[in-house]
Amino acid sequence: MIIRLGYACISETLHGVTSSSSYTYTNYIKEQNNNKLDKVIQSNLVDLEKIIDYNIANNIHFYRLSSKIIPLATKEDVVFDYKSKYSKYYHSISKKIKASHMRVDFHPDQFCVLNSVNQEVVKNSIEILKYHYNLLNMLQIKNKVLVLHIGSSTFGKKNSLTRFINNYNDLPSNLKKSIVIENDDKVFNIKDCLYLNEKLGIPVVLDYHHYICNHEAFDIDLYIEKIFKTWKYQNPKIHFSSPKNKTKKDMRSHHDYIDSNQFIEFIEMIKKYPVDLDIMIEAKKKDEALFRLIRELKYKTNYQFIDETSFKV
Repeated sequence: MIIRLGYACISETLHGVTSSSSYTYTNYIKEQNNNKLDKVIQSNLVDLEKIIDYNIANNIHFYRLSSKIIPLATKEDVVFDYKSKYSKYYHSISKKIKASHMRVDFHPDQFCVLNSVNQEVVKNSIEILKYHYNLLNMLQIKNKVLVLHIGSSTFGKKNSLTRFINNYNDLPSNLKKSIVIENDDKVFNIKDCLYLNEKLGIPVVLDYHHYICNHEAFDIDLYIEKIFKTWKYQNPKIHFSSPKNKTKKDMRSHHDYIDSNQFIEFIEMIKKYPVDLDIMIEAKKKDEALFRLIRELKYKTNYQFIDETSFKV
């Protein structure tokens, strides 16, 4: 089993570099300043390329793109061209991603609720999905992945799962192929995700922290093989974080860093499966947390490191 570790959106090492600079809808409506919006977008794309360069230099092969690269892209009354206008940036970034074989994806935020009972929310969610898909397309990403939670639990879990199935089936085929579902920490557990996989063929991301917070059977090993088999075209993806602390109040919050002992225990449990994995480190200290974890793994284990962020068990 070869494991590659990645991080999400922001590098804690690159001070002053961010692909998430914003221009709020309120300010845009007040100012109607397309030049300011343009400058923010260009800044985000320039900094995204710096982050990709940093990832390549440090052999980081797995990275979650920020959803904020193009502010206001999903607002119906903010009309601008974010595809062809910035093609030179997309082309330059995509060449580097492709040459380095870096896996990149998106995780749309909590406003993307495909199974909402509010049709306006569903409509907006579809626009959010289209925006993320378009960016992956501009970056020429072959295997496009948009990670979603199942979403709303209004009127109970059974009805909510049915709404997800119905709304998913109404999506264009390109969006269907890109959607991946993740278990959450309160309502929809890994069994619910596997149920949707059975019905729709959607790949399933295991979030181990969420599993600890929300499960029916404590033994995750009951589900691991089924989860891995939901992935057909690329390595299975796992999200890993550690709780802020073990109290009920903070159990769901992410820690700045990763508990390396917990991580090792997880790896030892799953290493019997003959599959390579990509694990997204979801810690508040981002790449700093990733590299701290690696230092501890080198000290505590005999894992065979392939490069700075990949190892064999």
